[in-house]
Amino acid sequence: MGYSSNLSDQEWEIIEPLLPKKKKTRPPTWTKRQILDGVFYQLKNGCNWADLPKDLPPYSTVYWHYKQWRASGVLREIMTTLHEQVRGQAEKKPKWTTLIIVDSQATKNTCNASVESKGFCSYKATNGIKKNLGVDSLGLPFFTLCTKASLSDDKALIEMFAQNIDYFKSKPVNIPKITVMVDHGYHPDKLIPALEAIYPQIMTKIRFKVAPKMSKQEKQALGISGFVVIPMRWIVERSNAWMERCKSLVKNFDRTLDNTNARIHLCFIRLMLKRLAKAS
Repeated sequence: MGYSSNLSDQEWEIIEPLLPKKKKTRPPTWTKRQILDGVFYQLKNGCNWADLPKDLPPYSTVYWHYKQWRASGVLREIMTTLHEQVRGQAEKKPKWTTLIIVDSQATKNTCNASVESKGFCSYKATNGIKKNLGVDSLGLPFFTLCTKASLSDDKALIEMFAQNIDYFKSKPVNIPKITVMVDHGYHPDKLIPALEAIYPQIMTKIRFKVAPKMSKQEKQALGISGFVVIPMRWIVERSNAWMERCKSLVKNFDRTLDNTNARIHLCFIRLMLKRLAKAS
């Protein structure tokens, strides 16, 4: 039986070379394609691992491979490689960008959440976690980070950039500064000193831009009300909406933040595979 989350032949051809090679042992009972179908089924439908359909590999086999790929960083590497391919397809520099849009999305915890992922965000009135993204103009992430909801947006951005500081250190000097677009929940006057303490030359590589927010008076003058789309900021909001297509990311069902972060990688891997296969 086929499921909407299953890989097509074109998608499998794209991702197969990126998976770790199997050691020379006895032939496996289940192929990696079948295992990936199980991983993507659970991601999209949000079921318990033990409730995977019986025509997919046993849940213990699927989960074991998922756990190995998560722990070894394979999922992050695949997401990065596919991102470069999609950017190349869009006639952009595969690795370097001149715009990174940063945002956080608060997600409520479930009873499965551990102490590590329990935090209350008073601004968004959410008891749970925050999923932080740094996306390009296509809405695809260069950086991802999951934190407690109680961690401020400023501290989350500092941690996310610190984990990926090599990206900024290796940026060629002949490429314009990267504009980091943030909303009013971020404060560049606090971010800049903290980032310079980590990498003193970082402000020669990036610059912050706070997205404009229309005031009530400006809305009244234009005769509009309610939500107003902010230029470029809608891109990262759309990325947040893409994640919500995966039922396992609608709420926080995971015991660790690393597990949720791996699910985000899987979400965008699935999205980029569809784009690449459609264009091939």
